[in-house]
Amino acid sequence: MEKPILYLDSVGETNTDAVVGAAAKRASELGITHIVVASTSGKTALKMAEAVKDSGVKVIGISHQYGQKEKGEWEVEEEYKQKLEELGAFITTQSHMFSGIERSMTRKFGGYSRIEVISDTLRALFGKGFKVAVEVAIMAADSGHIPVSDDTEIIAIGGTRWGADVALVLRPAHSNEFFSMQVREIIAMPREKED
Repeated sequence: MEKPILYLDSVGETNTDAVVGAAAKRASELGITHIVVASTSGKTALKMAEAVKDSGVKVIGISHQYGQKEKGEWEVEEEYKQKLEELGAFITTQSHMFSGIERSMTRKFGGYSRIEVISDTLRALFGKGFKVAVEVAIMAADSGHIPVSDDTEIIAIGGTRWGADVALVLRPAHSNEFFSMQVREIIAMPREKED
């Protein structure tokens, strides 16, 4: 099978529309029914939900966990949350798979955890958006929002800072089965990475 990859010249939000369009097209071609989107405020998830409106594709936005920026606060904007719900999509969160308690231990006691090594390896080799796409897929799986089986494929979308710059087709896995996850296709990614 031959399929083009959308290579982007830069990272970040300016790529969102192109990535959303490429992901919607590939979901249609493969009959994928779940798209997981990293979305801090809900804005990027909303763009994805609008792109697949009335197609039967379920869009799950995954935002930063509560307290990421301010204790007890969630960064999702109510306007985007409401519009997502009107489209049959939603936005949720949970602890980040590649940080959470491990990062707090590193900050307090020093050293480096195995989870942080995996995170930094993905980020260094493939870029931040790639790492984020893998991470939100795990978060969606662990929160029960996507099906997980050997026969399941989803699209996972991540970005560098804001917006979307990576889209992957992958076989999802729960965090306790991380090494059974498979990246099956790269739909879009930036050629250059943020240091």
